[in-house]
Amino acid sequence: VCSMGNSTSRLYSALAKTLSSSAVSQHQDCLEQHDSAQLDPIDPKDLLEECQIVLRKRPPRFQRNFVNLKKNAASNHRPIRVMQWNILAQALGEGKDNFVQCPMEALKWEERKCLILEEILAYKPDILCLQEVDHYFDTFEPLLSRLGYQCTFFPKPWSPCLDVEQNNGPDGCALFFIKDRFELINSANIRLTAMKLKTNQVAIAQTLKCNETGRLFCIAVTHLKARTGWERFRSAQGCDLLQNLKTITEGAKIPLIICGDFNAEPTEEVYREFSNSSLNLNSAYKLLSPDGQSEPPYTTWKIRPSGECRHTLDYIWYSQHALNVNSALGLLTEEQIGPNRLPSFNYPSDHLSLVCDFSFNQDPDRLL
Repeated sequence: VCSMGNSTSRLYSALAKTLSSSAVSQHQDCLEQHDSAQLDPIDPKDLLEECQIVLRKRPPRFQRNFVNLKKNAASNHRPIRVMQWNILAQALGEGKDNFVQCPMEALKWEERKCLILEEILAYKPDILCLQEVDHYFDTFEPLLSRLGYQCTFFPKPWSPCLDVEQNNGPDGCALFFIKDRFELINSANIRLTAMKLKTNQVAIAQTLKCNETGRLFCIAVTHLKARTGWERFRSAQGCDLLQNLKTITEGAKIPLIICGDFNAEPTEEVYREFSNSSLNLNSAYKLLSPDGQSEPPYTTWKIRPSGECRHTLDYIWYSQHALNVNSALGLLTEEQIGPNRLPSFNYPSDHLSLVCDFSFNQDPDRLL
């Protein structure tokens, strides 16, 4: 926890009641949903102010603008803002990922967590899908639950974080939604299979009811196997996830949004499987391209000992017959990212956050 001069940080107060590193280090309660209802709500403005105090010696956060993609008449309900982000597991950032141009000082958790929170608070998502979360129980669940989110976490069975000394437990996927806007109808934690074998990758799929419209939809978050040479493995994992989602959505009757770090370029088979699925999916960030057919040039950009890595790996897929993309958050430019790439003192992860505003199509069956 960062020093605040002579005053005690309200951010510290928010975290102090839930920090228990000795308990976390045992990794035994990772599948339990901890109840933070007894903790007082936090005003997001106060939390943002505290984050900015902690980050006062760092450069200001990058400015990104939303691109309006709406073609038709105004929707009769508030859009649903969805945020997708691989936030970079702390244990991997410090212990395994070898970001050769990123100073270790930039990766200090006490400040990096505030950069992550600042990004979330800046965009105020109704639904937040995160990967590489290894500080769920001591940071994200206690804080985000007090901001009004319902929180779910599913760790990897054999997380590489556990190989790092002084780790904070396994990393995994986390899904958060604003309780005032949605009602949870069904939740499934999915351990992905490949060639009928269980793998180390996971997904969470939740069916929510929008309180304003009464409409059901499914939101899913996943993180597929990394690295070159594992393309067929990722393809099998993607097929398994799609099969699960077909069952959950009753064959696309329930609209679907899938957020994830697929670790796959658009040229890979798993991307084609999602594009050609009977669930009638489209990738939201394609809509930023002039023809609406091309993915962004990158969603991650880093420098490792092996060289520079610039790839498009992160996606927000959606049921194009049932949902409209009203707007999408533009990506950081190369100039903003800078020559040392990501992560940096400005930005906490090696992956960019993706944010989209969705609305329901008024006559989804007509387009299916």
